[in-house]
Amino acid sequence: MKKILKLICLLLLCGVLVLTVKLRIETPNYVPAPAGSAEPAFAELGASPSPEVSPTPVPTPTPTPEPETYTISVVGDCTLWSNANYAQHPAGYAGVINGDYSYPFSNTVQYFDSDDFTIANFECILSDKNLAYDYTQVYFPFIAPTEYANIIIEGGVNFVTTANNHIMDCYEAGETSTYDTLESYGIPYGKEGQAQLFTTDSGLVIGVYCSGKDLAPNKNKAVAAVEQLINDGAEYVICAFHWGQELYYEPNKAQIDLAHACIDAGADLIYGSHPHCLQPIEEYGSGLILYSMGNWTFGGSTMPTDPDTAIVQVELTRGDDGYVYRSGMTVIPCCVSSNIEGAMAKAQNYNDYRPLPYEEGSEGYNRVMSKLSGEFEATSQGADYSSWLDSRAGS
Repeated sequence: MKKILKLICLLLLCGVLVLTVKLRIETPNYVPAPAGSAEPAFAELGASPSPEVSPTPVPTPTPTPEPETYTISVVGDCTLWSNANYAQHPAGYAGVINGDYSYPFSNTVQYFDSDDFTIANFECILSDKNLAYDYTQVYFPFIAPTEYANIIIEGGVNFVTTANNHIMDCYEAGETSTYDTLESYGIPYGKEGQAQLFTTDSGLVIGVYCSGKDLAPNKNKAVAAVEQLINDGAEYVICAFHWGQELYYEPNKAQIDLAHACIDAGADLIYGSHPHCLQPIEEYGSGLILYSMGNWTFGGSTMPTDPDTAIVQVELTRGDDGYVYRSGMTVIPCCVSSNIEGAMAKAQNYNDYRPLPYEEGSEGYNRVMSKLSGEFEATSQGADYSSWLDSRAGS
């Protein structure tokens, strides 16, 4: 009997072992539990733990650099004194500004404070002495006190050309005094036949050539100056020419030929003055020609024959290759006086020497744009100074 019981127990034990082995073989994802581990010995299908995988880092895109842009502003004649008949008159330049050197540019200084470079034609003498002049040769001598240089500074002008027919109003004494004053006030300027580099605070290297003391810039000299400025490292070249005929609304052939020759040589901007009125803007090749910018803060007359003027702002962009090119242009039509109503009516002594932008779409605005586009039809042209000469001869 005992043998039978032992045999039955042995058979039962073998059956348990066989069942355990079978379960281990046939059960999927069998995971032996480590010794002493509380983890289950079996894991459900698909739920076996996996090692943590760090996400692939996404590279930060390199920001596209903003293109470098620059703005150059151009205005007309700055004549900071009145003619002899009005030098001490309440309606004259000195009487109106009354020692306020910020006054002449007060309506427009925002355009020049926010640009990179402003250029103007400086058409007067600076001296505190009673300098001699010959009125039979110099119809309108303009001799301003040296402190009037502050008007240029307050106005945000960066560079002036003195290569014009008024720099010799008081012979060499007046010329020397003007240069000395501009230097003492730290105002960069250009003389007749001078080519120089000017680097803006924003890093643009501008080449400027000035000519027109005798109203006839020499083409060969101008072309050679342009080429030299480029060789010297100028990134943008301006030719400031005093030329043409007073109160004529179209450039003459000599102006056109000279402007084209300079641009063909590599100049980028031709800036013209002397006619005391606006003349057309021409795009020639890759260059821009402003044949005449007219007057700006102009003390030469209490009632200028033509009240229209403008600010021309040229936008430049530096490309990826470092090359600087013109990328835009803005015109701000203006009146030479903030008394626009008086200017339109040609009222007595309407000029207050403080230019003011015309309202867009106004008669003055449209007239300025027609002059710059070449569509303006003048009813008269040319300047007649006979009455002025008679008045001076009888004085």
